[in-house]
Amino acid sequence: MAILPIGHGGFGINTNLFETNIINLAVVVGVVISFVGNNLTALLEDRRKTILNNLQEANQRATDAQEKLNAARAQLEVAKKKAQEIREEGVKRAASEINTVVSQHEIRLAKLQEFKQETLQFYQQKAFKEAYLYVISKIMTRVRERLTKGLNPTYHVVVNNFYVSRFTDYSPKK
Repeated sequence: MAILPIGHGGFGINTNLFETNIINLAVVVGVVISFVGNNLTALLEDRRKTILNNLQEANQRATDAQEKLNAARAQLEVAKKKAQEIREEGVKRAASEINTVVSQHEIRLAKLQEFKQETLQFYQQKAFKEAYLYVISKIMTRVRERLTKGLNPTYHVVVNNFYVSRFTDYSPKK
């Protein structure tokens, strides 16, 4: 029950329960808001600040994480480029080494071929010399045999004819 003003400034009892309950509820809500409202407002404000701080920290961490991710991606790209450069350098070096080895091999083969030709010429000359010495030795042996045995009439005529033919072909130079 609530006490309400009646008429011209007098007080009376209002018997309407619904209105009384609404008035009582309004008074209670007013008292709660006036006493608890400031504390609740401060509590809600603290909670709002905490939530905002948490959101800002989360945003900052997300930004930091994104920056680290971007830095890591950049490092990955640099590493990929470096790896590609190393691969290309390796291929170039391998090709260069192959070319060097091939050219050295060709030079060695040319030197071996030259040595082979020199060796072949040396042994040919040696064989010709040995053959020449053998033929000369045989001729000298036959000449000695002829000289030691003496000249027979037929051979004597052949030798004389040879010297006569040479003498007739001879003409003194003027």
